[in-house]
Amino acid sequence: MKISTLLYTLRQGVRNIFRNKWFSLASIATISVCLFLFGIFYAIIMNFQHMVKTAEKGLAVTVFFNEGTSDLRIAEIGDLIRLRTEVSEVKFVSADEAWDWFKGKYLGEYTGGFPTNPLENFANYEVHLNEASMQDVLVTYLQSIPEVRMVKYSDVTAAALSGVDLIIAYVSLGIIVILLAVSVFLISNTVTIGISVRQEEIGIMKYIGATDFFVRAPFVIEGMLIGAIGVGIPLGIIYVLYNRIVQYAAATFPMLSNLLSFLSVEEIFSVLTPVSLGMGIGIGFLGSFTTVRKHLRV
Repeated sequence: MKISTLLYTLRQGVRNIFRNKWFSLASIATISVCLFLFGIFYAIIMNFQHMVKTAEKGLAVTVFFNEGTSDLRIAEIGDLIRLRTEVSEVKFVSADEAWDWFKGKYLGEYTGGFPTNPLENFANYEVHLNEASMQDVLVTYLQSIPEVRMVKYSDVTAAALSGVDLIIAYVSLGIIVILLAVSVFLISNTVTIGISVRQEEIGIMKYIGATDFFVRAPFVIEGMLIGAIGVGIPLGIIYVLYNRIVQYAAATFPMLSNLLSFLSVEEIFSVLTPVSLGMGIGIGFLGSFTTVRKHLRV
C-alpha cells in the first residue's frame, strides 16, 4: 500500500467519525456498555478466585510420624515433601511447639501435673497446598511413606473449595462468551445502520473503479477508532469505582480483612486494560469489516 493511500484511509476513517456523529456515539456507547459489564464481571470473578486461592493456601495437611523416627529422617521427609508440585509451603512443628500451642489454647496458665511433654511424639509437618483439588494425590503419597503414622486432612473443605473454583471458571467463561457475542451483534447492527446511510457513496466509489479494499479500509479504520475510544470510558469509570469500593470495604469491615482480601487496582488493570483494548478494537474491526463486506456488492 502506498503511503498516500494509507494517509488518505486514516484521514477518511477519522472524518467518518465526526461526519456521522450520532452513529459514532451509538457505536461508542454500545462498546462502552459491553466493556463496562465485562470489566465489572472480570473484577468480581478475579476477586472471587483470589479469595478462593487464598483459602486454598490456608488449607493444610498435617503429617505425624511413628514413634522413634529420627530427626534426620524427619528432615529428609520434609525435603521430599517440599519437592512435590502440590505443595506451596511446608512448616515443621516440633513437639515442644505443639505442646506450647495446646497449653495456650486449652489450658491457659494451668500446666500442673505435666512434668514432661505429653506430646513428645507429636512433631509434625503442616503442609499447605497450591490447589485444594491436589489434596487427594498428596495424601496418597504421604500415606505411602513408612515412617508416617497419620495424615490429618479435610475432604469436605477441599471438595468445597475445588467445587467453588470450578464453578467460577465455568461462570467466567460463559459470561465472557455471552458478552463477546452480544458486543459483536450490537456493533454489527450499529455499523450496518451507518453504512446503509452511505450506501450511495459506496456505490459511486465502486462505479468509478475503487477497489473493495479502498472502499472498505476507511470504515474498518473508523470501527477500530470507535472501539479504542469506547474502551477508555468504561476503564476510567471502573478504575474509580473499584478503588472506592475497595477502600469502603476496608474501612467498613476491618475485621473481615483476612477473608475479604481484594486484589489491588493495579493487579486488576494489568490484565483488564490490554484485554479490553484488544476486545474493543477487535470488535470494532470485526463488526465493520463483516458489515462493509455485505454492502460492497452494489
